[in-house]
Amino acid sequence: MKTLEVVGAVIIKEGKIYASQRGYGEFKDGWEFPGGKIEVGELPPAALKREIREELDTEIEVGDYLGLIEYQYPTFNLHLHLYICSIVSGNLTMLEAEGEKWLSIQQIETVDWLPADIGACSLIKKYFQKNDIKKA
Repeated sequence: MKTLEVVGAVIIKEGKIYASQRGYGEFKDGWEFPGGKIEVGELPPAALKREIREELDTEIEVGDYLGLIEYQYPTFNLHLHLYICSIVSGNLTMLEAEGEKWLSIQQIETVDWLPADIGACSLIKKYFQKNDIKKA
């Protein structure tokens, strides 16, 4: 079974977390942290900057590495590398997603996350607590 190496951006602004809703493919309508596949020879932070530029027409700063989520889907394994990110420029214009939400840490589990992204919620909660990020 093949393994996909992907990156996800946990974009935080004013104490809220950005979530996007897939607009295509097998997992259409599921919620996820924006990002995508790491290309051959590409480092994860560079892949994340490229993916956010392509999907959301926004430049980001890639910050702390939040962790790795490993999830086995029926037809492939997924390795999701998550990074805390902030917006440098742009307005998160949805070019591929069909929906978006800004979630407070209390609301983070209120959307229908894709299976691999569910595991990120506990990592994000720990990050917020450890870094004393003010709740919005």
